[in-house]
Amino acid sequence: MAKKSITISGTAMAILAIIAGVLVLFWFSLAQWIIGIFLIVWGILALVNR
Repeated sequence: MAKKSITISGTAMAILAIIAGVLVLFWFSLAQWIIGIFLIVWGILALVNR
């Protein structure tokens, strides 16, 4: 039985991280703000390093 896996490119992961970060920022908990900002910064850095 062959093992199946999903491969996502770095650019797609960066875009997903930015989108997830923006969505998380819609909730007003401090932890969610920290996670949202981290995801946005990580996504931008991943796109810039390409």
